[in-house]
Amino acid sequence: MPKTNILAKGAEAVIIHRGKFVIKNRVNKGYRYPEIDKKIIKTRTKREKNLLEKASKLINAPLPEETHEINIIKMPFIKGKKLSENLEKLNYKQISGEIGKSIAKLHDKDIIHGDLTTSNMIWVEDKNLFFIDFGLGFISKRIEDKAVDLHLIKQALEAKHFSIHKECERIILEDYNSKDKEKVLEQLKKVEERGRYKH
Repeated sequence: MPKTNILAKGAEAVIIHRGKFVIKNRVNKGYRYPEIDKKIIKTRTKREKNLLEKASKLINAPLPEETHEINIIKMPFIKGKKLSENLEKLNYKQISGEIGKSIAKLHDKDIIHGDLTTSNMIWVEDKNLFFIDFGLGFISKRIEDKAVDLHLIKQALEAKHFSIHKECERIILEDYNSKDKEKVLEQLKKVEERGRYKH
């Protein structure tokens, strides 16, 4: 029997590492009617599976295994370094370029990650960047949603990697070679202006 480790415990799910796999188990919510709870869990699990399947054809992302359970996503375990803890120690300029290119590939197929932070990115030694956790992701053609995705990674870099965040942001936006690059970057400025105005 493979050893089981709990990697993370959140309000929505428990993430378990077992052998060669990571299992994301969406948890029941006691405050919801059981039938509604079951429906919500089924819908969210299915949506995330679909996004992972689509994303894994475009960029490095874990491809889910077939399972019959409505609340479980079983994926290959990616052995690498979580960028949130290691970005400064790695070739962050090269990695920033990979981040920009990967986001552009997703956006060109209207996939919004929804939680672009370095906690959801893993660097594998053979120079491969993986995106994980599409739990807040969705499909959208809207330029606004793509701009907000970029805004999220900029905020995450500033919060977690302050000493290098400006250089990383510059390279990410430079290598964000989406077909809608100009429109998205223009909208990003507006998103940031709104954020400043609120403060």
